[in-house]
Amino acid sequence: MAYICDNCGKGTVSGRTSSHHRGVAGKRWKKRAEVTLRKFKPNLQKIAVMVNGKKSQMKLCTDCISKFKNVGKLAPKRSTSISASI
Repeated sequence: MAYICDNCGKGTVSGRTSSHHRGVAGKRWKKRAEVTLRKFKPNLQKIAVMVNGKKSQMKLCTDCISKFKNVGKLAPKRSTSISASI
């Protein structure tokens, strides 16, 4: 399974980490901070969505979840009310 949003296609992006950038202008350091590769992952969640009147589960990023909430495409949650009779 790929780590990609089913709606917008947002996925992992690679980048670099750097702890500081001091010492570039003026006096230069003999030892610089290491720059290492890292991954930036989107915040994906499994959400039940109404598609063509049917309930289906999709992996969506939080941006798409907020857009779906405004449009009203999110599936209603099940009510977990317990009725006790004596």
